[in-house]
Amino acid sequence: MKYMILMQSSDRIEHPPIHTWEPADIKTHIQFMHDFSQSLVDSGEFVDAQGLAGPEEAKVVVAVQDGPPTVTDGPYPESKEFLAGYWIVDCDGLERAIEIAATVSAAPGSNGAKVNMPIEVRQVMSAPSQDG
Repeated sequence: MKYMILMQSSDRIEHPPIHTWEPADIKTHIQFMHDFSQSLVDSGEFVDAQGLAGPEEAKVVVAVQDGPPTVTDGPYPESKEFLAGYWIVDCDGLERAIEIAATVSAAPGSNGAKVNMPIEVRQVMSAPSQDG
């Protein structure tokens, strides 16, 4: 079964934002993420993974009836959470996907403390068949 492991971040999470960490802590965190992804490759569970630019670089696009789409900076100011990155894994089931999510939730952060960030686990669903 395929699952998307969504790494959420927020200014309400108790760890300091990554841009305030010491360079050595950032390097350790990124190395953890690389090693974590490599372990998924080695186990045959890795499908894809990407880190995402911060919300300050996001754009929200809305189609309009007759004209060009509306493009605004996003996410909206009242939004405190944002998607920081994701993995798509192909594993035996939800229990294993939760184990994977728990591992990445405990990534090292500032001063080596675990970040314990929220990780969302969602099954990737197949589209219904177009053959009628």
